[in-house]
Amino acid sequence: MIRTAESDDAAAISEIWNAAIRDTTITFNPVEKTVADVADLIGTTPCLVWEQDAQVLGFARYFQFRGGEGYRYTVEHTVMLHARAQGRGAGRALMNALCDHARQADMHSMFAGCSAENPGAVHFHAALGFDTVATLPQVGFKFGRWIDLVLMQKLL
Repeated sequence: MIRTAESDDAAAISEIWNAAIRDTTITFNPVEKTVADVADLIGTTPCLVWEQDAQVLGFARYFQFRGGEGYRYTVEHTVMLHARAQGRGAGRALMNALCDHARQADMHSMFAGCSAENPGAVHFHAALGFDTVATLPQVGFKFGRWIDLVLMQKLL
């Protein structure tokens, strides 16, 4: 089931996010999210969760792509799943709902920033209609190495 995130979901979301921060290069951020950080994001940006058996197993959110009035119709997103939710359609369902939400909010364009070390994310976004528009060489640094970022865009 997909629903709008609530502040009570912050602990579950931070657990999912922090596992990715600690153990992977799907995010270049090395700093773990606190429950308070996530609760603030839930309160300030559109955020959806996927839950099963009353347990949050995934989330997706979007936020303005860049600062400034000229970018007000372009957003970037984050989507992450607990390992138990992967391969079960949760990511696709979350992204479809997130794109619908952004469309209803009059957003025109959504970006995905995928680590080049995560080809699964590139394939996932391509299957959802995102096009690769750029590869930014060596813009991320994590675990002692430089990592490329693949930018993908979908016109909503």
